[in-house]
Amino acid sequence: MKHGPVRWMDWGPEAFAKARADDRPILLDIGAVWCHWCHVMDRESYRDPSLAELLNAEWVCIKVDRDERPDVDARYQRAVQAMTRQGGWPLTAFLTHDGSVFFGGTYFPPDGTHGRPGFRTILVELRRLWREERDKLTQQADLIRARLADVDEDTVTAGAVTPDLLAQAAESMVRVFDLHHGGFGTSPKFPHPGALRFLLTRHRDLVDRTLTAMANGGIYDHVGGGFHRYSVDARWHVPHFEKMLYDNAELLGIYADAGSAYQTVTADIARWVMELMADPAGGYAGSQDADIGLDDDGDYFTWTREEIRAVCISDVAEAVISYYGVTDDRSVLHVVDPTVDPALVATGRAALRTTRAEREAPYVDRTIYVGWSALMASALLRTTHHAPRTHAHALHTAHRLFTEGADGSGGLRHALGSPVRGLLEDQVYAAQLALDAWEHTGDRAWLDRGTDLMDHVLAHYLTPAGTLRDRADADGDGMLSDPVIPIHDAPAPSPNGVAADVLLRLAEHTAVVEYRAAAKRLLEALGETLGNLGVHGASLLLAADRLLQPATHVVVVAEDDDAGRALAYAARTTWAPRRVLTLLRPGADPARLPEPIRAMLTAAHPRAYVCIGTACRAPVATPDDLREALTA
Repeated sequence: MKHGPVRWMDWGPEAFAKARADDRPILLDIGAVWCHWCHVMDRESYRDPSLAELLNAEWVCIKVDRDERPDVDARYQRAVQAMTRQGGWPLTAFLTHDGSVFFGGTYFPPDGTHGRPGFRTILVELRRLWREERDKLTQQADLIRARLADVDEDTVTAGAVTPDLLAQAAESMVRVFDLHHGGFGTSPKFPHPGALRFLLTRHRDLVDRTLTAMANGGIYDHVGGGFHRYSVDARWHVPHFEKMLYDNAELLGIYADAGSAYQTVTADIARWVMELMADPAGGYAGSQDADIGLDDDGDYFTWTREEIRAVCISDVAEAVISYYGVTDDRSVLHVVDPTVDPALVATGRAALRTTRAEREAPYVDRTIYVGWSALMASALLRTTHHAPRTHAHALHTAHRLFTEGADGSGGLRHALGSPVRGLLEDQVYAAQLALDAWEHTGDRAWLDRGTDLMDHVLAHYLTPAGTLRDRADADGDGMLSDPVIPIHDAPAPSPNGVAADVLLRLAEHTAVVEYRAAAKRLLEALGETLGNLGVHGASLLLAADRLLQPATHVVVVAEDDDAGRALAYAARTTWAPRRVLTLLRPGADPARLPEPIRAMLTAAHPRAYVCIGTACRAPVATPDDLREALTA
C-alpha cells in the first residue's frame, strides 16, 4: 500500500540508481495486504507527516509486498534474522546502495513503545552514521552477507537418503508434539499440514488428535469455513484471523486424505473457497485480511451471546452458546461442549452465516498467484464434496494458469498479469497440478504439460549440487544475486521438496529413469540435512519417502460410462501412500505407457489394478472391491 505522504518506489533498478545518485541509504519495507502490524506501522509512522518529511528528505524508500515478491522477502528475512534472530512482517531493513543490510527489524513503534526503540530515533541515528561513520555500516553489511554465505554452507550437507533418516525425522517431530492439544510446539502454533501428511502412515493417532483439535478450535472458522493462519495460543482457541490460500490448500488436502471422519471440514473449506475465493474464470484469491480496521479485533469472526440470541430462536441460540462456550464478551467460536444436539448447532450456524454476510467483511486480495492457485486446485481435485462444481473449476483453473500464466519462455509467471516471472515455486506447484489433472482426467495433454514444465525447471534452476534455486535468473538488484535454495516449508511447501516428489511421480508415469535420477540427486544433496529439518522439512521428507518406498500403482481401464466413472471415482478418492493413478480407455495407444501397464489394456474391462512395487493384486471390477484393495 503506497498511499500516504511517503514517496515510495518499487523494487527495481530505478530505486537503486536513485540511491547511488543522491548518495542516500535505502529503507526497505516488506509487508502484506493481510498483515495487521503492517497496517499499524503504516498508520503510526508512514502516514505521519513529520516522519514522511524525514524519510523523503534523507532516504530512498522502497515498499515490497511479500506475496508479490517472495524472492525479495526470502533474502531480506534471512539477513534480518541473521542480525536480530527475529523475522516476520512488517520487515524493516536499512540498506546500502548495493542492497546489503546494515540494520533491520520488524515492527518499530514511532516513539519507542512496546519495549522497542522508536522508529524516529532509529532513522535519525542511522542517517547520522551514514554521513559520519559510513564505514561502520558497510562493514556491518559485509559481515551479515558473509555470515549468510557461511550459514548456507554449514546447514546444507549432502548424504545418503535412508530409512533410518526418515525414522529420525519422524522421531524429531514426535518430540515436539503437543500431547495435550495436538500440533507441534507451544504458542504461537501453526498447523504444519505437511508434517501431518508425513506422519499419516507412521503416527496416525497423533495426526487424528491434531486434525480434531484444529477442527474444534478457534483457528477453524465454524461459520464461514476455512482456517485462519495460526493460533496465538497452544490450544488452537484464539487465531490470528487472516486466511491464506496456501494454508487452506494444504489443510484441505490432509483432511481429505485423512478420510470420511472429516467430511464436514473438507466440505466447509471447499464451500468457502468456491463462494469467496474462486474467480469465475479460474484461479483463486490469495488471502483474506484479518480485520477491517486497526481498531478491529476480529469482530467479523467473533460473537456475543446477545448477538446469537438476536438471530437464533431460543433453543437454537442456547445450543450454539453452550456448544461454543460463548460469553457476554466477544468470543471466538470453538467447541466447548460437544454433547450438544448437532442438529440445533447446524441450524444455528446457518443463521449466523446469514447474519455475518451482512457485516462488513475483511478485504480479499483477488490477485491470482499461479503457485498458490495451483496448490488449491490440486487439493480440490482430491475432495469428494461438491465434486462436479469444484473439480470442473479446478481443471478450468489449471488450464488458465498454463495459458494466461505462461511467460513466453517455457515457464510461468508469478501471478496472472504480473511482470514477475521465473520463480521456482510457481513452476513446481503448477507441474504438480498438471500431474494431478492427468491422474484425475486421463487426458495425456496434462502429463505432457507437467513433463515440459519440469524439463524447463531442470534446464534453468539446477545448481551444480543437484538442488534447485528459487529463481531462474542468478542476477538481480540488491541481494537477488545471492543464491537461495528453498528447502523449508515456510510458509508454503518447499519448492525443492515438491520438485523432487513431482520428478519421482513423472518417473513412474513415463518410465523415464532420468527423472528419478534427478530427484535422487536432489535429495542426496540435502541428505545429511533432512533429518534435522523437523516439521519444516516435511515436503522433502515426503519426497524421500517416495524415493525409498514402493509406489502404489492404481490403473483403471474403463470406458467413459457409469461403471467406468464409478471405478475411477473410487480410485481418486481412496487415499493410499505414494499413489500413482492412471486412467485409461480400452484400446488406448500403448506406445508411451510403461511396459507393465500395456498388458492391462487388452484384458477385460472395466477393471482396476492395484500394484505395490512389483507385486499386484488380482484385478477388481467394482468400486467397493477397489476401496477394499486400497485400504487393506
